[in-house]
Amino acid sequence: MFLDKVKISIKAGNGGKGCVSFYHSKQTINGGPDGGEGGNGGSIIFKATNNQNTLYNFKFKRKFEAENGQDGMGKKSSGKKGADKIIEVPCGTVISDAESGKVIADLHNDGDTFVALKGGAGGHGNMYYATATRQAPRFSQTGEVVKEREVILELKTIADVGLVGYPNVGKSTLLSVISNARPKIANYAFTTLVPNLGVVQFHENTFVVADIPGLIEGASEGVGLGHEFLKHIERVRLILHLVDISESEGRNAIEDFKTINEELLKYSKKLANLEQIIVLTKCDLLPEEEKNLKIADFEIELNKLKKSYKHMKNGVEILPISSVAHQNIENLKAVIWQKLETIPKTKPIQIEDTDFDKRDRTSLNIERADDGAFVVSGGYVDNLVRGIVLSDYKSFAYFQMRLKNDGVIQKLLEEGMKEGDTVRIKDIEFVYEV
Repeated sequence: MFLDKVKISIKAGNGGKGCVSFYHSKQTINGGPDGGEGGNGGSIIFKATNNQNTLYNFKFKRKFEAENGQDGMGKKSSGKKGADKIIEVPCGTVISDAESGKVIADLHNDGDTFVALKGGAGGHGNMYYATATRQAPRFSQTGEVVKEREVILELKTIADVGLVGYPNVGKSTLLSVISNARPKIANYAFTTLVPNLGVVQFHENTFVVADIPGLIEGASEGVGLGHEFLKHIERVRLILHLVDISESEGRNAIEDFKTINEELLKYSKKLANLEQIIVLTKCDLLPEEEKNLKIADFEIELNKLKKSYKHMKNGVEILPISSVAHQNIENLKAVIWQKLETIPKTKPIQIEDTDFDKRDRTSLNIERADDGAFVVSGGYVDNLVRGIVLSDYKSFAYFQMRLKNDGVIQKLLEEGMKEGDTVRIKDIEFVYEV
């Protein structure tokens, strides 16, 4: 089954807790603090591979989590870092933030990687808090908790050449003749239900050709199958526009050419302006004299359209072929390679700065609960309370000092807090006294 767009959930590992521990031995009864650091959580990493050409692996598994960091231990032993979660995707996968819709990565080439979410930081052990005046801290810091996020994976096939044209004009047959691809071929419309890729060898050179499922009139608005796969030719450098010159399906060749170009234009001006090689297929179905007349008539009508299409401003290559009879196939390869040598290779999408993995450590929200208590929340609070232990006098004193020095008490007063009012911060509750 071909799958080219999917939404998945990802979560980096949480950081491990710092340890509260004191050194003990036969020689030392009351040693100093030796609680180690918690390990950092594992990260979520996407990696592009040529070994996949569909997102089908994500059909049944939609949630991916990295390993949490291990908690710190005594004897100054730090917890082990959590294992990263590496998610393999096909080359050409574009990753977007499901919430904002912004593109955050374009994994273009084999081996490209993207760290989507970094693991949570491990918490400090109690030896971290030891000072000359605080020699026996009995508290540590919890690990950073990382939020789950959703991303959209969308596959946009990477190929040098895209085959376009009406259903049943011979795209799959041509691909099977010029490349190593073995697409399903049958004599009915929409035989091709998925984009097929083939590597073409021309002397010592190679290039990749993509057979895109047939377009029909209205494809850009959702008619037929083509609209689902137009995105798979967004990255191609050259278009082979296949037209059935035998008109064996009862359609007019020049009208087919116009219709497909209109659909490309409606979908993307960039696509419509790409250089095209017009490949007249199924020449073997016509007697020689009739074939020549039809080709001549097609060229006459095509000349009338040159002002309408930018890709024809410098002329257009027309090649009659027969894939079944292998007529003019080597010449077609030569022309394709000649064109490709003059066209720059496509580049990944330029990604703007994104705050997808930005950790909120500064936001501060103050609300009034139904019972009149002031509830303080936000990233500032989440980060602060990681190192607070209510049962430890010095830890709680540090907490109160931070609230005053960081302006939280002042903001509470501005919101109407008075002496005797209750303040809730996470699981911490206290009464404000002057």
